[in-house]
Amino acid sequence: MSIFRKHKSIVDRSAADRSRHKKKIDKAIKESIKDVIAEESIIGQNGKKKIRIPVRGIKEYRFVYGNNENNKTVGSGGDHNVKRGYKIGQKRADEGSGQGPGGPSDQKGDEYYDVEVSLEELADYLFNDLELPDLEKKKFKFVSQESIKRQGYRFKGIRPRLSKKETLKRKIRRQKMAEKVGTYDPESDERYPFHEDDLKYHHIKPKIKENSAAVIFFLMDVSGSMSMDRKYLARSFFFLLYQFLNHKYEKIDVVFISHATEAKRVSEDDFFKVGTSGGTLISTCLDLELEIISKEYHPNTWNIYSFYCGDGENWSSDNEKCIGLFKEIKEISQLTGYCEINEHYANFAEEEEDIIMPSGYPWPSFSAWKNEEMENLWFKLTALCDEKFKKVMIGTTEHIWKAFNQLFGGGK
Repeated sequence: MSIFRKHKSIVDRSAADRSRHKKKIDKAIKESIKDVIAEESIIGQNGKKKIRIPVRGIKEYRFVYGNNENNKTVGSGGDHNVKRGYKIGQKRADEGSGQGPGGPSDQKGDEYYDVEVSLEELADYLFNDLELPDLEKKKFKFVSQESIKRQGYRFKGIRPRLSKKETLKRKIRRQKMAEKVGTYDPESDERYPFHEDDLKYHHIKPKIKENSAAVIFFLMDVSGSMSMDRKYLARSFFFLLYQFLNHKYEKIDVVFISHATEAKRVSEDDFFKVGTSGGTLISTCLDLELEIISKEYHPNTWNIYSFYCGDGENWSSDNEKCIGLFKEIKEISQLTGYCEINEHYANFAEEEEDIIMPSGYPWPSFSAWKNEEMENLWFKLTALCDEKFKKVMIGTTEHIWKAFNQLFGGGK
């Protein structure tokens, strides 16, 4: 008796096309995403906030008719002024493209469309290649289920976990044993290729990971010398850092400290939205941080990370105390960061290795500013700089991602 078995393909033939298109979309978003990380509309928003990102239109490859001259064969050189290295199919420099500098043109420009992403999705694009450095093993740990992993096989399970390889091996082993003892029935295998005893399923077990405890200190100058633009840049930098920590780590304590002449511990909402007026004493927030560490986060138990952001202006008599406090914090922490907000930074020439300096600005020179501002805390902190103490400078929103990447991406 003939037995007909219908073959139903479960392969999604369009899956590869969708995957390829998604990769192109992801690449386009990554190229556009750094332009919106410092937009005021996203600062202080929750992870569900939707953000519109303009993405250049993606064109699929296709065959089109060429623009050859009449009565000319394919690949002719037109006016025959073709030289070695000329790329066929590209327009000359003097032909308008409808976009960029120059006069108006009748040519089509690039197409753009808006892609909506949440802050959580934004974090996926930005932070996948970055890590919080040097997380050491401490006495106090917490346990979390990071993922699941396969561990052996079982004879019972759900269909998606069926191991085809192990099932086939058991079938072959059963056939060989039946042939050896003379009980093998070929017709039985034609009707029922696999027996229930042949089936083997993957056994899934949670992968438990122990993580050392970590605490992050955010310290920000909110004094009168911090103009609205400076406070906006500082909050943008800290907001990016905060999203990075929330994305990478589930169990990290975050302490927010703001200061003018006095420092105080504040909530996350107040840290990103509330400002004050008055003078500046940076040492007050460093003293408060050390006090909190001594009471709540002992260095033998916790990984400590500290990040300060301000305009660098401070009472000159307070600078030496600040250096001593920064040194003390550096010795008990895994990483200490100092970020200075200075709008003149955008005009400096590229003359110092510690800062990511934009080129193309011949005046005023960084050396001239350095000679005038030797009392500035920035230069006094240079002696502390190493792998555990890093300093960055921000002048415009364009520098925020560069400064952040210098801290966590090796300066790439």
